[in-house]
Amino acid sequence: MSTKLSRRSPLQSRRDVDMTEGNIARHIITFAIPLLLGNIFQQLYNTVDTWVIGNYASNEAYSAVGNVGPIINTLIGFFMGLSSGAGVVISQYYGAHRYEEVEKTVHTSVVMTLILGVLFTAVGLLMTPLMLDLMKMPDSVRPHAVTYLSIYFAGVLGLMLYNIGAGILRAVGDSRRPFYYLVVCAVMNTVLDLVFVLKLNMGVAGVALATIISQFTSAVLVIITLLRTNNCVKLSLRKLRIHWAFLKKIFTVGIPAALQLAITAFSNVFVQSYINYFGPDCMSGWTTYARVDQLLFLPMQSIALASTTFVGQNLGCNQVARARQGVKQSNILAVAATVFLTIPVVIFAEPIVAFFNDKEEVIHYGSMLLRWISPFYVLCSFNQIYAGALRGAGNARAPMFIMVGSFVVFRQIYLFCMSHICNQIIPIAMGYPAGWLLCSALTMIYFYKSNLTKNRLVDDPV
Repeated sequence: MSTKLSRRSPLQSRRDVDMTEGNIARHIITFAIPLLLGNIFQQLYNTVDTWVIGNYASNEAYSAVGNVGPIINTLIGFFMGLSSGAGVVISQYYGAHRYEEVEKTVHTSVVMTLILGVLFTAVGLLMTPLMLDLMKMPDSVRPHAVTYLSIYFAGVLGLMLYNIGAGILRAVGDSRRPFYYLVVCAVMNTVLDLVFVLKLNMGVAGVALATIISQFTSAVLVIITLLRTNNCVKLSLRKLRIHWAFLKKIFTVGIPAALQLAITAFSNVFVQSYINYFGPDCMSGWTTYARVDQLLFLPMQSIALASTTFVGQNLGCNQVARARQGVKQSNILAVAATVFLTIPVVIFAEPIVAFFNDKEEVIHYGSMLLRWISPFYVLCSFNQIYAGALRGAGNARAPMFIMVGSFVVFRQIYLFCMSHICNQIIPIAMGYPAGWLLCSALTMIYFYKSNLTKNRLVDDPV
């Protein structure tokens, strides 16, 4: 085990941010803003795909691109959970100023990603037909969905490499460069979408191809950054290997988070089957709602990730009170940002939906869903922040059990009962706010009764 180094290592770059000292709110805001903007540009991949297809292709193609999210997120969610485990380990060692352990975790994480990238490509291609069956995908939409998913999963390694690389940089407080790379690649994705669909008439295949090309570009940029940086997260090809003790630490946090995200995404396959029951127009309205939904979640998710890094670094040097204060301020910021964004969505629901698809029936369903569900987004702020803080402390099991119980078990029971009692779209859709409320209440209670230092990883022997 390496000894604790001085307050600032000579290998530490100015782009790194030590969150164990200084103004708490400023650290959270300055970390979260580039992350938020980056996430917005990352969402532009699918949003631009949806807009181009919605305006220049068939309604069936639009529904296909918009409704395959649960299938993609089942695999990608699992990986994102694992990568969050790597980020927590790195942030705790970084906060403790144990830079040799940071280096070993970085190289282990990259090798893990390369192996999983090959595996996930094969699994994604193989599971696509089964998942479409479970979603009860209409025959008119299914060929478009198969085309999109086949191309997407063939290039999924690019997305995985970008996310692990960006996660490594964020764990040491650098959220700016991942943002810059996403801006470049979002612009590239937009241009390629227009070229492939409008000029080459490639349809769904065109938007899928544009997405994976852009994702690989972002992966190349972030890997080059890790290779050329001069700080403790520097990547060296000759040092690429799995350090089993550090992989175990990554799995300690990452596996519960991975299971939670994957199971929740998989359960949404069945949720989507309830939506698909109401026909293609409702599916398209739900597609538009889902795009806006993802954008509204971004501020709280960005602040939650800032909370994860903040808690990880501060617990790394045993500043428990400061870690808890960071969670409190994160909650205030998340609630304020969510309320601020929700108000215009409720007011301008119709034109927002029409921007993506101007069919009258689609506007009716999409605007109705936005107005009914959007006011409840503030509930998610609490479960996102508290869950992020618990993961930063190394405790991913409790958020996993609470979220799976709320978003999967409770929601599926709710949907089954509601579909037999009152099989209408709004009562069905309200299963989401009901799950958010339960999850926030349980996560809040657990957080305030928990001992944050119990799951710190830096005290474990290596």
